Amino acid sequence: MSYATLDHLVVTTTTLASGVDHVERTLGQPMDGGGDHASMGTHNRLLSLGPADYLEVIAANPDATSPGRPRFFDLDNRTGPPRLTNWVMRVDNLAEGLAMAPKGTGEGTALARGPYSWRMAIPADGKLPFDGMFPSLIQWDSPHPAPAIPDGGARLVALTLSHPDAAALRAALAPFLDDTRVEVVEGPVGMAARIRTGENEVVLT
Repeated sequence: MSYATLDHLVVTTTTLASGVDHVERTLGQPMDGGGDHASMGTHNRLLSLGPADYLEVIAANPDATSPGRPRFFDLDNRTGPPRLTNWVMRVDNLAEGLAMAPKGTGEGTALARGPYSWRMAIPADGKLPFDGMFPSLIQWDSPHPAPAIPDGGARLVALTLSHPDAAALRAALAPFLDDTRVEVVEGPVGMAARIRTGENEVVLT
C-alpha cells in the first residue's frame, strides 16, 4: 500500500452531550463542527489535533431513522460513560487496504456529511477486529475535514493500544502503519491518548 496514516481518534458515548462534556473537561478545549450521518443514524462533534488529525465524539442519534444495520464502532451495544474506544486509519486505496486487513475489518461503505464524502470499512456486526483496537479504514473522496476545524493547539503525542494478544495486533498493523506515536502493549483491552494542550499533557481514555 502506498499510503496509510492515523486519521482520527474516536470517543464513543451513549449521548453526544455526555461525550462532548467528557472531552471538553479533560482537554479544556471546546469541540466544534460535526453533524449527522443520516445513513448510519449517528451524530458527532469534532476537536482539532492539528492540520491532519482530529478527535471525534460520536453517538447514536435518538432522532434519526434506524439505519437497518449495525452502526459503526459497535454503537448499538454502547453502555457506560464516554471513553476512547476506537481509532481510524486513512488509506489512499481502501480496496487494497481491506485486502491486507484482518478478517472482519468490514466492507467499503460510502458515507457523507455536509461537504465531506468518504468510504469507510464497516464490519457487518459493527465490531472491529482485536476488540476494536484494530482501526477502521477510511478513504476520503473529498478534502479532509481537519483543516476546517478551529485549531486550539491540541496535539496528539502518543496513542497506546492495549490488548492481551499484543503481538498479533502489532503484526496486523505492521503492513499499514509506521507512526512512532502509536504503541501496542500487552494488557487488558483499552486505549489511551496522550495529548498536549499548551504547556500541559493530559491523558484521554
